[in-house]
Amino acid sequence: MTSIILAGGKSSRLGRSKALQAIKGKSLIQWVVDRVAILSMEIIIATARGEAIPCSSAVRMKTVTDIYPGKGPLVGIYSGLRASTSPRAIVVGCDMPFLSVGLLDYMSRISSPFDVVVPRIEDKVEPLCAVYSRGCLAPIQGLLEQNELRINELFTMVRVRYIGEDEINRFDPEHLSFFNVNGKVDLDRARSLATEREWTTESRF
Repeated sequence: MTSIILAGGKSSRLGRSKALQAIKGKSLIQWVVDRVAILSMEIIIATARGEAIPCSSAVRMKTVTDIYPGKGPLVGIYSGLRASTSPRAIVVGCDMPFLSVGLLDYMSRISSPFDVVVPRIEDKVEPLCAVYSRGCLAPIQGLLEQNELRINELFTMVRVRYIGEDEINRFDPEHLSFFNVNGKVDLDRARSLATEREWTTESRF
């Protein structure tokens, strides 16, 4: 399995790259790398400008530049899938430090009949904590050519398996997998959560 980490978003509210913000002495993106590496043979970091983002893993890593810069996460998914050596890939944001490995593993294991496996709680879909197949490449390219950048539009064109709240709760009852750092308040909360609990690379929460 390949994992694609989207690191092309702007970080204007934090004043510097959110991927490099530190939590317990480790960058946000390193937290994400450590989580997905448990399940991955390959990690791809998709960036807007091809900048090197310092992080490390025993898993093979590479960085790709968004093919259509400035067009949001859909382009990052497209660029990552094009570079992937796997038929399917876990896709997550670089600012999601508390991903449940158990949930990601579950989505990966049931993904084979589908183009997308994505969590949904009531009406809220979590497209940046999901599994996508390379079968999404042609539909995404068509959307980008039309300047349609909403990921939800892709879901109307491909086979989607929505993961319901009952399934999510088996692995992540607090839904912390979907917590992302957008500003200082989020960063402070992430630091508090990381201090309160023993998050380890090996744990499969």
